[in-house]
Amino acid sequence: MVNEKFDGIFLSLAQQMENGIPELFDVLFNFLSRKTDFYTGSSIEKAKEIVLKAFDKNAAEAKKIAEGIKKKKAEEERKLAEKRAAQKLKEEEESKVQEITEEEAAAFEEEQKKLQEIKEVKADNENDEEESEEDKNKLKPNSGNGYDFEKYQWTQTLSEIEVRIPFKVSFPLKSRDVIVEFGKKSLKVGLKGHDPVINGQLKAEIKLDDCTWILEDKKTVVITIVKVHGMEWWSQLVTTDPEINTKKIIPENSKLSDLDGETRAMVEKMMYDQRQKEMGLPTSDEKKKQDIMKTFMQQHPEMDFSKAKFS
Repeated sequence: MVNEKFDGIFLSLAQQMENGIPELFDVLFNFLSRKTDFYTGSSIEKAKEIVLKAFDKNAAEAKKIAEGIKKKKAEEERKLAEKRAAQKLKEEEESKVQEITEEEAAAFEEEQKKLQEIKEVKADNENDEEESEEDKNKLKPNSGNGYDFEKYQWTQTLSEIEVRIPFKVSFPLKSRDVIVEFGKKSLKVGLKGHDPVINGQLKAEIKLDDCTWILEDKKTVVITIVKVHGMEWWSQLVTTDPEINTKKIIPENSKLSDLDGETRAMVEKMMYDQRQKEMGLPTSDEKKKQDIMKTFMQQHPEMDFSKAKFS
């Protein structure tokens, strides 16, 4: 939209208004009365007509946007409910006992041997990777794929970065107390009269016009940074920070749609198995093995499994 180019100006003004929107309007109309002929150029009625026309136009647009958001949210909730129902049905289907023949039982045993061999090779490769000098000393990302430092926290998606800087002060902060300076590849944040908390070169270039900041609870500065290259993970916010290990980053679910079918299925399986492990539950492969073994045991009651060990 054309008017978006003024968002930065009005956002900056709004942040300085302690009484919010009413004060912003008061300042605007005061400016028109002092610096323009808005009230005297034609008539008061004409001035009111201009204001009401602009109000009605934008009110209609705001209503349309709100209805669109409401409709989109309802659609997303419907899809989520369908997805959960489908997942529940899938899990129920997977847990059902399936009959297998003697030949299938033998094939299962052979498959387990092959899986064990693959598992051992994979474990060796993972050990080699863990011992890599390049990644050994890198930091483990936080849950938001960034890092929690003592004085600030940052998280990221492929396209954006959020930085949160809590200031331990005894008074409510105002915008005029804070310094936030964006550069094409730099960032400076701090309180006036104090050493900056962040002051350095960013890992990569950012879109200056799309970067914003706000004061949250009058204590915390929250910065939103938009990356120029929107399909890469940053290993650090500023180049003086220690690097995080980007190989341990877990992409958000919304980005799985960018992957091809085979890769997406693999990532979804890995994420599901990880969640199962964290809850102390069997992974998808372990559940499948358990179900097959349960069926096999039911079909062979003459065999004694009481002393058998299953891993």
